[in-house]
Amino acid sequence: MTQNLPFSQACENNKRPILEKLAAIFHAPGLVLEIGTGTGQHAVHFAGHLSHLTWQPSDHPRNYQLCLPRIRQAGLANLNSPKSLDVCQSEWGLPDSVNGVFSANTAHIMSWPEVERMFAGVARILAPGSAFCLYGPFSYEGQHTSASNLNFDRHLRSQNPSMGIRDMSDLIALADRCRLSLDEDLDMPANNRMTVWRRQA
Repeated sequence: MTQNLPFSQACENNKRPILEKLAAIFHAPGLVLEIGTGTGQHAVHFAGHLSHLTWQPSDHPRNYQLCLPRIRQAGLANLNSPKSLDVCQSEWGLPDSVNGVFSANTAHIMSWPEVERMFAGVARILAPGSAFCLYGPFSYEGQHTSASNLNFDRHLRSQNPSMGIRDMSDLIALADRCRLSLDEDLDMPANNRMTVWRRQA
């Protein structure tokens, strides 16, 4: 852990397996938006290993500067300064088109209307055929994939009833309304998934 920088153990644990998937998905040069950059550990790790990409961090207006010290310390030419992003705003203040979007562990801490706005916003700026990679725990047909995910979901809802692990059937229906299609649903460590949504033409 780098001294005095915000730190997430979960990010440290999952950054390598996530990078392995992203390297195969985001193989062409382009601009990738990260929604929910948090501490910046993912942004620095991915930009440092995927030099063909320009990585654009973003986070909620309350949190978007949390990653700034780590990003400045990294000094990577392909890692932009973080942007303030409220997914519920009609205009995101970002480029009209991006070549990819990545978000980790956000859908279950957003309310469902926020998830809806995130998918709609991603579809609005994502180039046709490009990928939206959404990482985290998900349920299937109302069933959790592990006891730990069930307990985590209960914990989230006890903290705030609007939060909770999202069901894949609901996400697929939402994505279809936004002209996004589920391309891959990849198994990841610690009962997580990497879902890859493609912008329809």
